[in-house]
Amino acid sequence: MSPLQTEIVTDTWIAAPWNQYVQLFEDPQYNKTKGYYFRDHMRLEMLPIGFDHGTDHGLIALIINLFAIAKSIPLTLADNVSYRRTGLQECQPDVSCYIGSNAQAVPKDTNIVNLDRYSVPDLVIEIAKTTLLDDLGIKRTLYEELGVAEYWVVDVKNTQVIAYQIHDRGSERLTRSKVLPGLAIATLEEALQRSRESDQATVGAWLLNQFQQT
Repeated sequence: MSPLQTEIVTDTWIAAPWNQYVQLFEDPQYNKTKGYYFRDHMRLEMLPIGFDHGTDHGLIALIINLFAIAKSIPLTLADNVSYRRTGLQECQPDVSCYIGSNAQAVPKDTNIVNLDRYSVPDLVIEIAKTTLLDDLGIKRTLYEELGVAEYWVVDVKNTQVIAYQIHDRGSERLTRSKVLPGLAIATLEEALQRSRESDQATVGAWLLNQFQQT
């Protein structure tokens, strides 16, 4: 039986050669999954469909965009882009950002971003509702080895943002972003908490006022 005829369990890491991962990732049967590959293991995740996951995803993107606009920071933000180091690693974070001098590092007509050719994003974010332990564990190690500058995990259930600065293939917790200087992680968390009681436009107006004052 060929790999494509075998039912693959999603949302868990499975030992697999690179070629099998690529075949599955490109199979239309799995076009509603996100793909990760790391240390000879693959993980296919079903795309989240929850309203709370989706609105937190949208709010985090709004916060980053508003902050960059208020502070005149060049920024390119993307959702669910695949980043590939052929034969070794692949990831598809919920949100990724190229910031400052890297804002135009990847051409607009690019499909999968080849990390053998283009630089890694400065910031990657996973929105975690059912994947929190994996996002804080194996995926954090994956992003450490890729060499992104900063990694955030948004804990949907607890309206918490766990942020890490990555350097020397390791990571340490942050209370303020380094790639978006001046952005406090506590502000992200307060915005998430406010969004439980208010619409995003109202929260966005509050955020913009905060950013303009500081």
